[in-house]
Amino acid sequence: MSGSYDTVKRALPGKIFPAMLHGIFLLGPVVLVAVLIIGPLAMMAIVSFWTKSGFSIKPDFSLMAYETFLGGVRFSVFLRSLWVAFSSTVIMLIIAYPVAYFIARHIRADAVRSMLFLFSVPFLVNYILRTFAWADILGRIGWVNQALMGVNLIDAPLDWLLYSNFSVYLGLVTAYMPFMIFPIWLSISGIDRQYEEASWMLGEGPLHSFWRVTLPLSLPGVFAAAIFGFVGAFGEFAISTVLGGTGYQLFGNSITSALDVINYPLAAAMSTFTVAVMAVLLIIWFLIFDVRIFLGKIMGRT
Repeated sequence: MSGSYDTVKRALPGKIFPAMLHGIFLLGPVVLVAVLIIGPLAMMAIVSFWTKSGFSIKPDFSLMAYETFLGGVRFSVFLRSLWVAFSSTVIMLIIAYPVAYFIARHIRADAVRSMLFLFSVPFLVNYILRTFAWADILGRIGWVNQALMGVNLIDAPLDWLLYSNFSVYLGLVTAYMPFMIFPIWLSISGIDRQYEEASWMLGEGPLHSFWRVTLPLSLPGVFAAAIFGFVGAFGEFAISTVLGGTGYQLFGNSITSALDVINYPLAAAMSTFTVAVMAVLLIIWFLIFDVRIFLGKIMGRT
């Protein structure tokens, strides 16, 4: 192998060989992305136009899968999932922003990594196991009910703690909120404190300075965190099944049910529609925020 490499190197002029290597290194990631990401997405979009025939599917160009999705009960599940994802994302932001702000502004630089590592510890445990752990904690004989009954706050177990909207929202928040802390912390850390000090010198108090200086400058990180939380909550299916019960349906459950009955075109149509919605969110982010400036601040280059 090394012999053929040396042969090619000697056969080519001095500047052509480095240029070829440079081109290969540049095209490598592009080809990798195309094969591993764009390729499967394109195949999914193609299958969404195929038709189901009995227990098989046949290549076609039909909008039947999209008509079934948009005109049936699954679209109402889609709208409901949008609301659950949006409302849970708002809750996650309300929790994540103060935590990220506290870490960025009140934790010593040498202790920041340790603090951020603490929010990564839950991810050392399998995601499904964490979900079942919540089901055990919130059940009728779980720790929460036993503790409340032990201090005589309730006489009977609370049934709404599990298999309800509360348990689903709790599962979503605890599963995806830690993801949102990191981009918000990065955004706040990249803000030059001289802007805040200038606001104070101009007579603004700390609260007004936060609303008029810190929060607007941290919006790129907030929006990035919102995308992480929204996408995760919107495509969720395990939490809704384990903590919401078998009758609790989110969009991920609808896609799974289509796959269970071998209706691949319908599952592909729903997935393609979802990817399109997420792509719109990303386009909005790129249009509103200059990501290069955001990353430059984080890396200390501006």
